Amino acid sequence: MESWLFLALVLVVALVGKNMSLIIATGVVMALKLIPFGLPVIQAKGINWGVTVISVAILIPVATGQIGFKDLINTFKSPAGWIAILAGIAVAILSRYVVDQLAAVPQVTVALVLGTIIGVVVFKGVAAGPVIASGMTYLVITLFNLHF
Repeated sequence: MESWLFLALVLVVALVGKNMSLIIATGVVMALKLIPFGLPVIQAKGINWGVTVISVAILIPVATGQIGFKDLINTFKSPAGWIAILAGIAVAILSRYVVDQLAAVPQVTVALVLGTIIGVVVFKGVAAGPVIASGMTYLVITLFNLHF
């Protein structure tokens, strides 16, 4: 029952904040909760599926010709391009630790969900950052030897 109340609260916050992505996500999770096998499948594979969907979206401009080899070469000619490359590498490396961290310390998951909801609803952010936030959390916790 507690999980339904929590999801309902998230839905209300999403509705008040008029965030369609969070409204849809919460509705889908509530619907999946009604299907006996729905949640375990998504929990086991959801992050991988999400990364795949994001990767597809990122590759669409390549497929449509909006981004080509000229753009790739220009990336290496600017400091912003190098910063973006290094940030991408750092996030990928940090994300490697996310799954273990989330399994070992469930409080981190709750805090990340809350932070993501606040960021999306209050600050009009995009809910694409939980994995990145997990990686950043892992880095800070490890660097400062902090624990929940």
